[in-house]
Amino acid sequence: MPGQVGPISNEQEGLLAYLAQMRYQLRLTAYGLTPEQLRATPSASTLSVGGLIKHCAATEEGWIATVRGSDQKPDFAKYQENFALAEGETIDELFARYDRIAEETEKTVTELDDLGHRIPVDKSVPWNRPDLDHFTLRWILLHLIQETARHTGHADIVRESIDGATAFPLMAAAEGWPDTPWLKAWVAPHDRA
Repeated sequence: MPGQVGPISNEQEGLLAYLAQMRYQLRLTAYGLTPEQLRATPSASTLSVGGLIKHCAATEEGWIATVRGSDQKPDFAKYQENFALAEGETIDELFARYDRIAEETEKTVTELDDLGHRIPVDKSVPWNRPDLDHFTLRWILLHLIQETARHTGHADIVRESIDGATAFPLMAAAEGWPDTPWLKAWVAPHDRA
């Protein structure tokens, strides 16, 4: 996937494309990391690349379950656990889960085919505005784009703190872009001459 979303023909397609792009950018922050590096917390916060990906996957899964009308009870302990890869969890398993969640999101949005579809607001969680009675599917997709983009920025900083890698060199390495005078693909430290 290139660094920018391609042409879109309608709002629904655009929202799904931008969400997919943000997921992809988030996944790139894990490119070439060891299991230990995926769990590393090298900045002032307790955030890790693996934990941020896990959190974004869980957040999207929860919002789409809400859109589908699933009765969910807030679980604040689980919310905190979703910010860290557990022992034994692998990035490949996490990516497979995120792929399934993305498929469910696209299926749900396509089936509803109404960005104005109303979803009741769960007022038992502190981050939902008390003055709103409903969200729309459009709002939820925009929120998921914002949430994923925000945490991708966090993951970019964590990743750069681990080994100095930044987004475009990682993308160039992952996609096999040829080196140019102004952009070189990231190379794993053990492969550097």
